[in-house]
Amino acid sequence: MCDEDLRRRLATDLDAAFEQLVLAYQHRLFAFALRICGQTQDAEEITQDALLRAYRALSTYPAQRISALAVRPWLFQITLNVARNRLRTPRPFIEPLGLGDDGGIEPRAAARDQPAQQYERAESERELAAVILRLPDRYRAAVVLRHVAGLGYGEIAAITGQPVGTIKANVHRGVRILRSALELVPSKVG
Repeated sequence: MCDEDLRRRLATDLDAAFEQLVLAYQHRLFAFALRICGQTQDAEEITQDALLRAYRALSTYPAQRISALAVRPWLFQITLNVARNRLRTPRPFIEPLGLGDDGGIEPRAAARDQPAQQYERAESERELAAVILRLPDRYRAAVVLRHVAGLGYGEIAAITGQPVGTIKANVHRGVRILRSALELVPSKVG
């Protein structure tokens, strides 16, 4: 379902259409939140809180405002704000149970992959995630929104409240920092 149909349905029957909104965006918002905060449990809570805030906001909006709403950037903006608020508040460390050694969920590998290939891919993903988490906030958000969430510069500008030129510069600088950091990571040779 496209955003235009979703907006129309939200404007006419919020309760029925909100489930479709959740189904359409929950995985994208979770992936975005995970790249911002780095913890699966926090990303789940950020996503749930963002969707709850979206529902509460939509329930107060008149139908005309909902019909004109740019749903995708609006949802990512809410998610980014929730994530920023959560990162500002220190949280006690919680040891997850039944997860991988690093506390993350182990990636699913295709049945045809050999164990060595699965290990290398998982190790590369962990290294990239760790480097992304070390980026300064303004670069991390811009890079994740652009290259992970696939948003355009205009949408990112609307989400972050910054000019498009600033977003382009932040994405460029963030990617440059990532490249430099990844060049410094020693390759695993087995």
